[in-house]
Amino acid sequence: MSMNPEQLSREQRRHLRRMGAINEAGAPVRTPRTPPAPKPKEERTTPRQFLREVKGELRKVAWPTKEEVRNYSIIVLIAVVLFTTLVAVLDYAFGLGVLWLYDR
Repeated sequence: MSMNPEQLSREQRRHLRRMGAINEAGAPVRTPRTPPAPKPKEERTTPRQFLREVKGELRKVAWPTKEEVRNYSIIVLIAVVLFTTLVAVLDYAFGLGVLWLYDR
């Protein structure tokens, strides 16, 4: 992008001056670019260490009881049956509606 100070409005020049992009005369100020710092090479974990950490994390998990699993499973099954019934009823009703429209 080439900046021509004559093409900029006073507000744009003021804003660019505050940002440090142009000097008082309106000439662009160029700051040298610094290359990004190289990323440090990460140490890889051994499979044994990985499994040890996984085991430690799984100990922290709050596992549900059998009763909770049973209750939540029943709730999910009831929800699936209800939504399946709802979709089937809507499909049937829209099908009847479309057939009624085309029979007219």
